[in-house]
Amino acid sequence: MTTQIFVNLPVKDLDKSVAFFKAVGFKNNPKFTDKTAACIVFSNDINAMLLSHDKFKEFARKPMADAYKMTEVLTCLVFDNKGKVDDIVDKAIAAGGSEPKREAQTNESMYMRTFDDLDSHVWEIM
Repeated sequence: MTTQIFVNLPVKDLDKSVAFFKAVGFKNNPKFTDKTAACIVFSNDINAMLLSHDKFKEFARKPMADAYKMTEVLTCLVFDNKGKVDDIVDKAIAAGGSEPKREAQTNESMYMRTFDDLDSHVWEIM
């Protein structure tokens, strides 16, 4: 059996967040999408559920973190090559995301850049 992951993230504006991730190059799965939630597909096994704040609160037992004030999680996605990393981060910035003011991290076996999405969730792209 394959294990899938669905990372649940609260978003202020669901339509804008879906448009952002589509502009970055990812798809929306309509099977898990309605007016309160949308499923962004990164791969066959990796997905992000973008949830309106009200919908997120239905699932969360603790108060929702304000990602603009604190780091709630660092989500890392790994791709095949440096060009893909640059492509994704450049598209994220063009779509309204932001890149921290730090250099790309590089060593012999790793190249990583980071962006914050429209709701300030941190995405590390390797």
